[in-house]
Amino acid sequence: MAAAAAALASSPIVHLTASRLRLPRPTLASASASERTRSGSFSSSSSSSGTPGISNEPPFLSFSVDNIDTVKLLELLGPEKVDSADVKAIKEKLFGYTTFWLTREEPFGDLGEGVLFIGNLRGKREEIFAKLQRQLRELTGDKYNLFMVEEPNSEGEDPRGGPRVSFGLLRREVSEPGPTTLWQYVISLLLFLLTVFSCVELGIASKISSLPPEIVTYFTDPNATGPPPDMQLLLPFVESALPVAYGVLAVQLFHEVGHFLAAFPKKVKLSIPFFIPNFTLGTFGAITQFKSILPDKKTMFDISLAGPLAGAALSFSMFFVGLLLSSNPAGASDLVEVPSKLFQGSLLLGLVSRATLGYSAMHAATVAIHPLVIAGWCGLTTTAFNMLPVGCLDGGRALQGAFGKDALFGFGLTTYSLLGLGVLGGPLSLPWGLYVLICQRTPEKPCLNDVSDVGTWRRAALIVSVFLVVLTLIPLWDELAEDLGVGLVTSF
Repeated sequence: MAAAAAALASSPIVHLTASRLRLPRPTLASASASERTRSGSFSSSSSSSGTPGISNEPPFLSFSVDNIDTVKLLELLGPEKVDSADVKAIKEKLFGYTTFWLTREEPFGDLGEGVLFIGNLRGKREEIFAKLQRQLRELTGDKYNLFMVEEPNSEGEDPRGGPRVSFGLLRREVSEPGPTTLWQYVISLLLFLLTVFSCVELGIASKISSLPPEIVTYFTDPNATGPPPDMQLLLPFVESALPVAYGVLAVQLFHEVGHFLAAFPKKVKLSIPFFIPNFTLGTFGAITQFKSILPDKKTMFDISLAGPLAGAALSFSMFFVGLLLSSNPAGASDLVEVPSKLFQGSLLLGLVSRATLGYSAMHAATVAIHPLVIAGWCGLTTTAFNMLPVGCLDGGRALQGAFGKDALFGFGLTTYSLLGLGVLGGPLSLPWGLYVLICQRTPEKPCLNDVSDVGTWRRAALIVSVFLVVLTLIPLWDELAEDLGVGLVTSF
């Protein structure tokens, strides 16, 4: 037993662990009481029937917590860092007078697990970056990812135009997103089923005025007697509510297809969508993660904007066609009575409804509309919420790609303030703001080429989109609604 304990105490595994954590090295204890109580040692005792100095109990390790180096512990538990030998080879073989003149190094990454090379660029940034990426693959294989980012705290711009750049180095397994797990598939399926249920509930709520009178009387009259009405009467009612549910689901599925169609030619992998149910709009949209590193900001912008554009196109088509069908007397049997005050929930959509249906139809207590109007309205509102420039929403990703993280921080702070004050989204501002804070507040990680410009027309498209988003989410106040003839304003 003593020989085994001595071998364990001198093993390289114990030595390595103790040296990385700066722990006291374990030693074999003697039979004396003073040595048995010493911290950081093996304990052994004499057995009454056994050989003196030989313990019947197994040896154990005891370390003092005060001797643990927390920095070393975090390094041990944190992501694996870049090898110093590889850093030395990269500096010697990649950087130089014709590519990038290195002046200093800094930690790079969320926990400083990478290296940021700071210096002076010696050519066109895209050409130098492509050359460095190629040479890095030849030198280290697929071990690392190289990022071109803006130099932190730089003074002035690059003499060739644009921001000064630096190059960040991270291990591939640290910088790339992990694969979709089985639990994520299960959660995605459960969320989708809940979203289907919430969409059906939205359709039923929109058709509640056409509920069979026998059922309404039975459940609302406290003096009702006799057996409950035949539940078969509910089937036609539920079937009439399904078009709204189909429309809302179609918009969201179209939204996700837009993301995937934009990502496929650029060879960017996306996660399965995690749909978010909501009983007011049917759904709050979906969370779709990037499962591969984005090559540049243009790719981030195009993929982020493709989904909202597809969803908005289908939503507005449904909304406008529904308004046209609402003004057709031949389809009166398919219309749904809704309070006219609902049209005051959106400045843009309220004005479009007023222009299509006319003053007399809108200036009443209730308005008869086609179910497509409800589906289109909910789809446009959900799309507008997801285009807000904050966090890793579609709008936040697009803004980060077009204007950078600093601009995203400023716009995000403004967006949170407007949501908190109820200026955007009306009664939905609070639940939406909480959802973003919990699930979508973190900006997207940098692209491999996080410097190159997205172009003027992409910025212009984003500005127009954000302007339309604001018009969609700003509600009409009573005075303006009365002047524009949107809904019937009641004075008390």
